[in-house]
Amino acid sequence: MLPTAIPATDAEKLATPEAGWRHARQGTSLSEVHASIEVPAEGASFWRKFRAYWGPGLLVAVGYMDPGNWATDLAGGARFGYTLLSVVLISNFFAMLLQHLAAKLGIVTGRDLAQACRDHYSKPVAIGLWVLCEIAIAACDLAEVIGSAIALNLLFGLPLPWGVAFTTLDVLLVLLLQNKGFKIIESLVAGLIFLIFICFAYEIIASHPDWLGLAKGLVPQLQVVTNPAMLYVAIGILGATVMPHNLYLHSSIVQVRQIEQTEKGKRSAIKFATIDSTVALFLAFFVNAAILVTAAAAFHGKGHEDVADIADAHKLLTPVLGAGAASVVFAIALLASGQSSTLTGTLAGQIVMEGFLNLRLKPWLRRLITRLVAVVPALVVAIIYGEKGTGQLLVLSQVILSLQLSFAVVPLVLFTNDKLKMGVFVNRPWMRVLAWAVAGLIIVLNVYLLWQTMLGNE
Repeated sequence: MLPTAIPATDAEKLATPEAGWRHARQGTSLSEVHASIEVPAEGASFWRKFRAYWGPGLLVAVGYMDPGNWATDLAGGARFGYTLLSVVLISNFFAMLLQHLAAKLGIVTGRDLAQACRDHYSKPVAIGLWVLCEIAIAACDLAEVIGSAIALNLLFGLPLPWGVAFTTLDVLLVLLLQNKGFKIIESLVAGLIFLIFICFAYEIIASHPDWLGLAKGLVPQLQVVTNPAMLYVAIGILGATVMPHNLYLHSSIVQVRQIEQTEKGKRSAIKFATIDSTVALFLAFFVNAAILVTAAAAFHGKGHEDVADIADAHKLLTPVLGAGAASVVFAIALLASGQSSTLTGTLAGQIVMEGFLNLRLKPWLRRLITRLVAVVPALVVAIIYGEKGTGQLLVLSQVILSLQLSFAVVPLVLFTNDKLKMGVFVNRPWMRVLAWAVAGLIIVLNVYLLWQTMLGNE
């Protein structure tokens, strides 16, 4: 008599080797909320499906309008007027493409980008990529924490070190909200983004920009590349707009939706995840463009070209624009930006640590560790530098992010171009060419930036 087959457990199924991967998949990304949100069955209307999938794009978009963006956009607008507006636009198109690839990787393979790197590369390479990613997250969190602390200082007079310490409370907030469902976090972030959007709609109206100059600024100009000082800020904008940790974040949070694990189900999920992130990134483009336009209209050509510090911009907005609420609205938007960014940054830190190292710690401990990685350096900076120099530090943090970007983009493009890993969802030939062109441009710009920096031309 033949022995009866014993059904495989979920863990055993996950441990089954898969084509194209060096290691078998172990566990799910963000396991506590994985596949926790239901989506409408086949046959539901477009809008019902869109509402169900709407959310992850907003969490991703938050990273594209964090305080680091403010510093680079302020510097670009004040020093060079509307010229770098084209860089913001092009960077946003890069972001849309790369976030589409990140969402596709997560939906098709069931892995976030960190897990994919761990399962594809040898352990030393994976550890190296993890270290680089942690550096990028630390740089990103530095910008977010300092931005929130500056906003609290501007609004309430709270000293910067105390403001930095206050931002650690987001660890408790994320834990509390996630226990009540992932949709709660998405709704909170959506509310903060709406607040930022309203604030900058007001700032644009109050600044009375040169609309013709604004339109010309959307057209790329050669001097962006030939002028070293302009290139330095431009690459900072690129680093602030296309953020490495967002690729890890997006590839994970798209898996919160409970999709059908069929070709049709995955295609539908990719379609709506792409629409979700693209619409959200258009909102992020408006905010980034609004910051640069406001700085260009208020400071460029008016003797304030050296404004790159958020605190200085806040002080000058009311007297320069003559709008009494301009400075207060600016600070409110900054606080909303910083706090929403720290929420998503904490999640990204958890995803990266779990994905690369396969660590399974308690949620509060994971978030505390990832938060301290950012808060400790930010606290030191706040104590030593105070208000002075924070603008330069924010711009520098975005340049560091840009330098780390290649180490996230290249694996993402490699994986989504791999037929064994992606099957019928592998990138089409035109998408492969476009993805490699974007990755190549990012690498070339970063090499050029390093060369200019070593020559002291920044």
